[in-house]
Amino acid sequence: MENLKTPIEMLYHWEQTTPDKLFMRQPVDGTWHTFTWKQAAGEVRKLAAVLQSYNLPPQSRIALVSKNCAHWMIADLAIMMAGYQSIPVYPNVNAETLNYVLQHSEAKILLVGKLDDWNFMKAGVPDGVQCISFPWYGPKQNGFHYWEELVKDIKPIVGYPKNNPDDVMTIIYTSGTTGKPKGVVHTFRNFAWATTTGKDLVGLKDGEERLFSYLPLSHIAERMLIEMVGIYTNSEIWFAETLDLFVKNLAEAQPTIFLGVPRIWTKFQMGILAKLPQKKLDLLLSIPIVKNIIAAKIKKGLGLNKCRLALTGSAPIATSLVSWWAKLGIDIAEVYSMTENCAISHFNHKPDFKAGTVGKPMPGVEFKFSESNEILVKVPCNMKGYYREPEMTAAALQDGWLYTGDRGVVDADGFLKITGRVKEIFKTDKGKYVSPSPIEMKVLKNQLVEQICVVGSSLPQPIGLLVLSVDGKTKDRNMLQQSLVETLQQVNRELEKHERLQKMIVMKEEWTIENGLLTPTMKIKRNPIEDKYQPHYEIWYNQTDTVIFEN
Repeated sequence: MENLKTPIEMLYHWEQTTPDKLFMRQPVDGTWHTFTWKQAAGEVRKLAAVLQSYNLPPQSRIALVSKNCAHWMIADLAIMMAGYQSIPVYPNVNAETLNYVLQHSEAKILLVGKLDDWNFMKAGVPDGVQCISFPWYGPKQNGFHYWEELVKDIKPIVGYPKNNPDDVMTIIYTSGTTGKPKGVVHTFRNFAWATTTGKDLVGLKDGEERLFSYLPLSHIAERMLIEMVGIYTNSEIWFAETLDLFVKNLAEAQPTIFLGVPRIWTKFQMGILAKLPQKKLDLLLSIPIVKNIIAAKIKKGLGLNKCRLALTGSAPIATSLVSWWAKLGIDIAEVYSMTENCAISHFNHKPDFKAGTVGKPMPGVEFKFSESNEILVKVPCNMKGYYREPEMTAAALQDGWLYTGDRGVVDADGFLKITGRVKEIFKTDKGKYVSPSPIEMKVLKNQLVEQICVVGSSLPQPIGLLVLSVDGKTKDRNMLQQSLVETLQQVNRELEKHERLQKMIVMKEEWTIENGLLTPTMKIKRNPIEDKYQPHYEIWYNQTDTVIFEN
């Protein structure tokens, strides 16, 4: 793979060869705005000239905070063209996290775009950081520079300036399930190698794919699958306007590739079952002719009737959920990877598919286990390290091997199964070690449960702290209690004695990004959850009820 091209080189290529082909479609107030490759490249060239006019040293860091939109990608490409490093920030972080990322990365400029509540985070902008507001969505306030005005009379960059493949392209701050976010350093070569490997693996066709962007572009999965794949394969990229319009926009986009985290696939499933109960659905799917009609209608309603590659990642997905979708003709392929390896590690997809695993290594990936069964991965696109964190880097990267923090086993056929997190293992007061993740996956098969955190470091047996799903909140308490008791009994039959759950505690407060109990990628934050609820563990444990509702 010696002829790797950087994202900017791919932009130049499509600008020259297919200038009038559609690249991006952005809905604003219900109206779709379009960008051809020529139009998008023109905007990139103008903004790059604006950024260079600030006379920053080469490889300076420029941050951007926005929900997904066409100008997010234009901004990212402009930062590359100008010779700087991009610092994407999640659009739902609080002021404290924004401040930490901007200070730690030493960002000089912040591009501010489509946000739900800029007032929630604006106090986090350090003094001296210049703010540039996006067109259409960006906040209008004193001290801001406005993109539209800055580019109005600027002379765009001309020619084809290239990036050194070994220069840093971006620093991605992980969402952090425990401590502060860490800045993962990636070069242009890493992104070029990862994107080329990924698109070749699944046989993506230049000029024929359609992508739908709604998961945060600040996350490695969306950035690789949507932005990078779009740029490298001359694909159309359609954006969602709002959460309320998500379903409508998805149906309009009709993507050929769709990435949904497990929670999205669960929400789709619950929406279908709310209209078509499981017993009725099973009956209809048991009739061969009717099955195809029902499956086609459901896929069309979701906007997935043209989808030939359905993906999931970011968190483990229940085998039962994958099987449920397969009955409707949607085979969900699971990607196992991390920000640190540029989203390249393992892939579980047909025909080489095994339920309950994350598949086999992707091309160019080596993996092995440490003495503690931690998964170690060596791949050409492993990160260069954590920015300004030499000790963390030394712990995570050793002799080219990335220590993932995940524990796993591999079967005789070469399929990898994740068995838990190295650092999430806790010890009960009996001295027995418990890995919470596999237990949580079993409990989540109950569709009345939205989130669960298994804890028990100070208890004789683990307990499960859980948040109800939307469906669960509508149920009668007796019915709900019965369902949870049955789930607990079923799960415990599958566990070793020391792993069995003693209680289930139903939380009255949801775990959200705003209250600090979820990461921006919707993963539970174990340490803050433990800090909040640990004082109550012993009281709950000693109550007689098996299912306890928090007061």
